[in-house]
Amino acid sequence: MTGSNEVVEALGAAGILPVLRTSDPSRLRDRVHRLRDCGAKAVELTTSIPGWDDRLAEFTEAMPDMVWGMGTVTGPGEAERALRHGASFLVSPYPVPEVRRSLAGSGTLLIEGGHTPGELASVAAAGIAKVFPAHVGGTRHLRSLAPVLPGCRLIPSGGIGPEEVQDWSAAGAFAVAVGSALFEVDDLAGHFAAAREKRAEVER
Repeated sequence: MTGSNEVVEALGAAGILPVLRTSDPSRLRDRVHRLRDCGAKAVELTTSIPGWDDRLAEFTEAMPDMVWGMGTVTGPGEAERALRHGASFLVSPYPVPEVRRSLAGSGTLLIEGGHTPGELASVAAAGIAKVFPAHVGGTRHLRSLAPVLPGCRLIPSGGIGPEEVQDWSAAGAFAVAVGSALFEVDDLAGHFAAAREKRAEVER
């Protein structure tokens, strides 16, 4: 399992965090391989995938050079299963204090979600949080959050298309979570390359 600092570095360097939810095993494998071929370094699977723990174990074993996360983790039991099957980070769409307590002292990166400054501040102890649902407030909402959450790396998620990634990065996103719309673009590799370049530009 990759250390939390390395996970954070991988997420930031990538610019895009692909989120996979498909229930079709063959489509899931195809998308994972496409992401690897396009240079993706971090991928989030979700607990909505049938047999998600087996798929996670399969991918972490076959592609150990990539950083694997498990999303939509809402309870300690799911968290324990995800870690046992190879997850290097966990993601929740909202604050999950029970999961947070169960992971205390483990060094595992837990990225909890929130939408308001208060929600995000309550989950940002690790210095990183998920803004969800991001499309509700848009990039203006993200820009307004950054000044009141200094030092917190924000990952917007929900309703974001691949063509919007650079706008979100410019608005202050540490990385941008994108779902199935990512696989509708013609030049997937180009989107990843552009996201990496934009992220590097913002960092400068």
